[in-house]
Amino acid sequence: MSLNGARGGAVPLSPPDLVESALAAVAAGAGEVLVHPRTPCGRESLSPRVVGPLLEAMRGAGVSVPLSVSAGIGAEPDPAGRLARVRSWTVLPDRAVVHFAEPGAEELARALLARGVAVDAVVPLGGDADGGLAAEPGAGPQTGPGPLARFLAWPVRDPARIRLVVELASADPALVAGLRWLPPVPLLLFGREAAAWPVLRLAVRCGAGARIGVGDVLHLPDGRPARSNAELVAAAREIADAPATAGSR
Repeated sequence: MSLNGARGGAVPLSPPDLVESALAAVAAGAGEVLVHPRTPCGRESLSPRVVGPLLEAMRGAGVSVPLSVSAGIGAEPDPAGRLARVRSWTVLPDRAVVHFAEPGAEELARALLARGVAVDAVVPLGGDADGGLAAEPGAGPQTGPGPLARFLAWPVRDPARIRLVVELASADPALVAGLRWLPPVPLLLFGREAAAWPVLRLAVRCGAGARIGVGDVLHLPDGRPARSNAELVAAAREIADAPATAGSR
């Protein structure tokens, strides 16, 4: 569940608001929480003085699911700076998001794994960023400069602690079918805004992991504005549980 993402004031930002939102989302069925830590003035940050207290507050309040932190360029533009921040963390998240479209992703992922933090390797697919995925059926992944090609070229030495997180521009089953050529790591699919709910449904059909939250979308499947992360999670759980419910009748 994407708790706050890179958005502005439309989402929970302060530690108390984030804790409250996370607790409600977990109660609604969220199995993980992804958070973008922020300074008191609202700027994204990877500083240990920001990340540590937020993680401690969430765990201390009873958020019992795995906690993930976004380690992206929005929090620290300089690749060397991101590495330094991650290496200075005194309180560790369970997972960290590394965007393979950003410079220094491979080294950052290695540094996180060395610290015992699992890695969510994010690659965009579809639209203008097809990341090197083969277009023809039966063909393997093509080499190229895209994020997926970079992930494929990065040696996955610890698949138990690496997850491929694919951001789809649209719910295209052909793109997902092509992922069968990828290394044997867990797969999570998500979309943003208009793509969020169609991609979530596609993930359910494919048996992949899925995420939702105000960091990705601000409306419910029927188009109504979402009042909270918990409301989004509840709607996602209803979609995810529908096939099992139908099959039990």
